[in-house]
Amino acid sequence: MLWSKVEALTRKEIEDMQLERLKYIVNYAYEKVPFYRQAFDRINLSPGDINSLKDIEKIPFTTKDDLRDNYPYGMFAVPMKDVVRIHASSGTTGRPTVVGYTRKDLDTWSELVARIAFMAGAREHDIAQISFGYGLFTGALGLHYGLERIGAAVVPVSSGNTERQINLMRDFGTTVLVSTPSYAMYMAEVSEEMGVRREDIRLRLGLFGAEGSTKEMRNELEKRWGITATENYGLSEIIGPGVSGECDEKDGMHIAEDHFLAEIIDPETGRKLDFGEKGELVITTLTKEALPLLRYRTRDITSLNPEPCRCGRTLLRMSTVEGRSDDMLIIRGVNVFPSQIESVLMNIKGVGPHYEIVVTKKGYLDELTVNVELADGEMLDEYRRLEELNAIIRQKLKTVLQIDAKVNLVEPRSLARFEGKARRVRDLRK
Repeated sequence: MLWSKVEALTRKEIEDMQLERLKYIVNYAYEKVPFYRQAFDRINLSPGDINSLKDIEKIPFTTKDDLRDNYPYGMFAVPMKDVVRIHASSGTTGRPTVVGYTRKDLDTWSELVARIAFMAGAREHDIAQISFGYGLFTGALGLHYGLERIGAAVVPVSSGNTERQINLMRDFGTTVLVSTPSYAMYMAEVSEEMGVRREDIRLRLGLFGAEGSTKEMRNELEKRWGITATENYGLSEIIGPGVSGECDEKDGMHIAEDHFLAEIIDPETGRKLDFGEKGELVITTLTKEALPLLRYRTRDITSLNPEPCRCGRTLLRMSTVEGRSDDMLIIRGVNVFPSQIESVLMNIKGVGPHYEIVVTKKGYLDELTVNVELADGEMLDEYRRLEELNAIIRQKLKTVLQIDAKVNLVEPRSLARFEGKARRVRDLRK
């Protein structure tokens, strides 16, 4: 079942719509945003030079640094009297990136989140518990208004106070959980400790986002909660959640191509890559009023599939984000993504779903250590079994990563839990 007929347009119909909207947004950004006028003029590019979708490659990239350099409102295309909502990143690594929304932007955002929630399986009879933190982060309010548009009842509990979360889930009859995958996993642990039985919980669907997750992690969540775990994707600079999401086929996340033009580039050279090739996702907003962005480098590593889905949707599908080009670890010349390590660990019996990656330097050599929680603390008293498990993990990691990693097996529940985005990596080389 489709939320919108746009989801099943032919490839030509989609591309014709995108070209018309691309021409408009390029002119709009050039006229309304000094940053884009200067960027175009610097290379003698005119909005009139964009006459095909391929011509988008003539446009310079926009980066997060550009948003920071124009902090707070320098990238806005409308006067502040027309801005009705402001969100921002945490700014933990520098100035935050600030995003604004007009009333039309908010309406578009709600519609797009409704679309991805509906394709995942959410319906008007659902009770949705939002366990994202509310505030300047876009995730909570984005899902909130999208689920309300479907007609679902929303429980805006926010994150934290996990025992209360479980009690509300049981008492209110929550059927849909919205959170990060890592927090959902922690909630499952707490639920088990509280003695809450699966039959006490009516949960049937998880809408997980805000951080990357592997197929193995989602399988574990499905087993722990007895749910269908789906993934959705978005980023504040583009609109927030609603850029793409999984249908019940769970074979890639459908991109809202009527609002976003997606490309894949080589993160090193900037060269555009073909469908199926893995690289960095670049997005151009086609309908945003307050903050139009042209060729925005997301830094997320994925690939695009143009083939129609078994669900009947024809929109491009993006694969699960493998990692970020700026978060990729280079260890002894080898590219390592945390998701690769997670996939290995989730397939090994005897270890839990929580881990920590520590990178250090010994002399001139990088060293990779993975701290892994045991599923059963009693194993700590059995040296031989510990040694065998350690050797299995090291061998499987070496097979996937092509480098040796030290493995530390630690007690259950000894590693940090996260209510928001999980922070799995500590790079101590700097």
